[in-house]
Amino acid sequence: MITIFEFVMTLKQQETSQEILQEFSASAAILKGHFILSSGLHSDTYMQCARVLMDPKRAEKLCAKLAEKIIERLGNNFADIVVAPAMGGVVVGYELARQLSLPSIFCERVNGQFELRRGFTLDSSMRVLVVEDVITTGKSSLETYDLIRKFGAKIVAEASLVDRSNDKNLEAKMGVPVISLLGIDVKTFDENNVPEELKNIPAIKPGSRFLK
Repeated sequence: MITIFEFVMTLKQQETSQEILQEFSASAAILKGHFILSSGLHSDTYMQCARVLMDPKRAEKLCAKLAEKIIERLGNNFADIVVAPAMGGVVVGYELARQLSLPSIFCERVNGQFELRRGFTLDSSMRVLVVEDVITTGKSSLETYDLIRKFGAKIVAEASLVDRSNDKNLEAKMGVPVISLLGIDVKTFDENNVPEELKNIPAIKPGSRFLK
């Protein structure tokens, strides 16, 4: 049996989730069709966070809420810098860093591997918050972790606008706290198990991983 406090907190979380979903809907960021995600998985739903973040006031509002969740869990002064993987994490990483009064850098793919360019660097004294727009399998995040650890820096947590991993063991998999503004349950399929209704729709690749 849950307590009254737990019941009230559940209601508040549901209200917050509905409010955030409304922001995505209002910005036409929830797309339906046949999509091949950056992970390689197929889905009938794509969360185009770039549509949400194109409005600076909406980006500020959502990242402020995410910053509140992060501080509530980790306290203040938990990190020294934000690192976001390009392209999807760049804008949300910058705005979230601004909310947390931290510097923000991003990594980008060079010949398929994440690197720090543009004079960005890390050192072994730094505590890093990794920021993504959407987490699906966590593959891009784990690649980002590998890069950060090459510099000897410590990953303290990961934050994202949307967690669509449907993975109850996500934190154990990632090895750090994972804090997301919105969790959604959307089915994904590997290329060998795509439903017939999706096979009949031309697949598109909306992410940036496939760009050359």
